[in-house]
Amino acid sequence: MSKKLLVIAEIRDGEFRNVSFEAVAAAKEIDSDGEIVGVVCGDSVADKANELFKYGADRVIAVEHANLSQYTPEGYAQALQAVIEKEDPDAILAGHTSIGRDITPKLASRLKSGLVSDATAIENAGSEVIFTRPIYSGKAFEKVVVKDGLIFATIRPNNIPALEKDDSRSGDAESLEVEIKDLQTIITDVVKNTTSGVDLSEASVIVAGGRGMKGKENFSILDELAEVLGAAVGASRGACDAEYCDYAMQIGQTGKVVTPDLYIAVGLSGAIQHVAGMSNSKVIVAINKDPEAEIFQIADYGIVGDLFDVVPKLTEEFKKVLV
Repeated sequence: MSKKLLVIAEIRDGEFRNVSFEAVAAAKEIDSDGEIVGVVCGDSVADKANELFKYGADRVIAVEHANLSQYTPEGYAQALQAVIEKEDPDAILAGHTSIGRDITPKLASRLKSGLVSDATAIENAGSEVIFTRPIYSGKAFEKVVVKDGLIFATIRPNNIPALEKDDSRSGDAESLEVEIKDLQTIITDVVKNTTSGVDLSEASVIVAGGRGMKGKENFSILDELAEVLGAAVGASRGACDAEYCDYAMQIGQTGKVVTPDLYIAVGLSGAIQHVAGMSNSKVIVAINKDPEAEIFQIADYGIVGDLFDVVPKLTEEFKKVLV
């Protein structure tokens, strides 16, 4: 019997986050013949919500309310719980983003359901759905099977490829009116303090600097390389603590966990706290003048040399090929 799969999608700055499309693909992995229902919350999101049809959604529900213009756990929980009660899905999927990590445990508690968090792969084994997720800061992986009841999971960005966009698929989002009330938190203004350019958590290429950068002003050479590669710029906690860059750029166990196709680690020693946030990158290139640096233990390619000589030369060579 086919399942009904609910995908909680996220719109940020007027555009869907890529992991929303990846969550639709994850739903297909659970049941290729199932009905995929996307749900989007916000103030005026119905028109944008239609984009989900092109990435595999069969139906889309838009919950619009002035109290949903900014994310709050109380507001979104009320909206999503109303959708869940109406649709009675067999599975719920969301991106493992800051919002996903915040709202899904709240919903799981209300639904008296288990939650598989940070899944990196899904396997349909007949009557069972097997999730793979990292544990012990990425040192090992575990297989999780939901034996009974609702399947509820968050999907790590950049691990399950989105379905190919099909412009021939279209539809109109259904509107669902939900009363959003008794909010304990109301956001009146948002002051952004994030990195510019490519979204770090969803970037396919990341250039990251550590304490070896020796100063805030030196991150400009990483910005130049990133611009050529269409990459995001990240940093270790050590670099953030030294005030070389903002904490919004931090990658690691207490920062962002990333899984890009290419991770270029510049002046990074390879401390376990940082490695926990990037060790699952598909290809890792390390640049460090210390041949004994721990980062070389996990790198696919290593360059031993002064980063202030190596990075500008790499930038120039990439320009010849890519620009």
